[in-house]
Amino acid sequence: MFRSLSGLTTRGRCLLAAGVAAGVCAVVLNERDLLRVAVFVFALPLCVVLLASASRMTISASRSLLTERIPVGGYGEVQLEIWRTGRMPGGEVLLEDGLPYTLGSKPRFVVERLPHQQPVPLRYPVRPTLRGVHRIGPLRATITDPFGLCEFERELVAHSRLIVTPRVTTLWGVPRGTGSASGEDNGVRLHAGQGETDVVVRQYRQGDDLRKVHWRSTARRDEMMVRVEERPWHGGTTVLLDHRASAHRGTGTHSSLEWAVEFTASVCLHLNKEGQRVRLVSEHGKLLVDTPEQAGPGHTGSVLDSLAAATPTHERDIVLGSDPGQGQELIAVLGTVGTESVHELTRHRPRGTRSYAVLLDTTTWAGGDAATDGDVTVADTAALLRAAGWGVVVARADRSVSEVWTELCHTTVPGASLIGGSS
Repeated sequence: MFRSLSGLTTRGRCLLAAGVAAGVCAVVLNERDLLRVAVFVFALPLCVVLLASASRMTISASRSLLTERIPVGGYGEVQLEIWRTGRMPGGEVLLEDGLPYTLGSKPRFVVERLPHQQPVPLRYPVRPTLRGVHRIGPLRATITDPFGLCEFERELVAHSRLIVTPRVTTLWGVPRGTGSASGEDNGVRLHAGQGETDVVVRQYRQGDDLRKVHWRSTARRDEMMVRVEERPWHGGTTVLLDHRASAHRGTGTHSSLEWAVEFTASVCLHLNKEGQRVRLVSEHGKLLVDTPEQAGPGHTGSVLDSLAAATPTHERDIVLGSDPGQGQELIAVLGTVGTESVHELTRHRPRGTRSYAVLLDTTTWAGGDAATDGDVTVADTAALLRAAGWGVVVARADRSVSEVWTELCHTTVPGASLIGGSS
């Protein structure tokens, strides 16, 4: 009872105060008629509270998302249904659904007359501006009685999950030899080292094992040549996403991290659409998603869900411990990386395995402010990777995902032509 009295509106409290005042005046003036009026005025809000509590007037509601995944900048709708299940006539109902600011303005509805056991449909739009896994709700209702004397606030529906996926850009073409076991480069790798007459050699590079020197080719070419190791071929492409907080600049949708996530999502879906197996790993080699060749919508959704939930990590450097590509071709989407991170990438990446790096010039996302790691510029990082046999493309804030991908498709991996050389 006392808990219900806390729901009295200003009108109800004024009636209580007026009833008390009229009762006092009736006693002082000895006016029975005024006393009757005072009792009625005082009892009216109490009776309304008692009726509302006794009848247990209930409001029920449901929430449904027309789609559980919406891309950044896309459009979605949330559908609400509200109905009355109690016997007492319902008054005005104010509905307010909790909505993060990144999904749009907070929706509010006023239902003046709520029918009994008949759902009232309501809809409101959702326009996400930032990827992530967002929570919608709770749905709260402020309910008033027909006289406007009582007001109750109740939570009708708990939270619902909405996944906002990164944008996906339509891409064309693939880097030469990427992910295919039928191409010229990969066909050579399948047969490398099978017999002395079919041995595949390349020029000696600093750090190569001298036990792998092919002396016959060295004598014939008058330069030191080494054998290419035979490695089992695992078809497909591994995409590595560097999402360290220290490696990116900018905020919100205009940050380098969001560009990297959009690029990664576009590449993963495009390569899988081309019939390739795609592995998505983090900057520490942790497997996030492994999609089979020509995966269906379920696997496509898993890629988008994983990228939607990707949050910046707080590690300073890239630490792999093993080959992140597991023998596959590798496309690494990197932010600002220092010398130690470059050495970590090249140390665990086998020579002769096709590797690409998309280096983000994060200074262009930070308004030109210095954003280097250990005073290593993007040009220095690109030079180190190219010297290790990587194909490198530099991405800037003014370049689109499709432009960078087109350049990557035409990028030649240093030393790739030597892999397929004759003995």
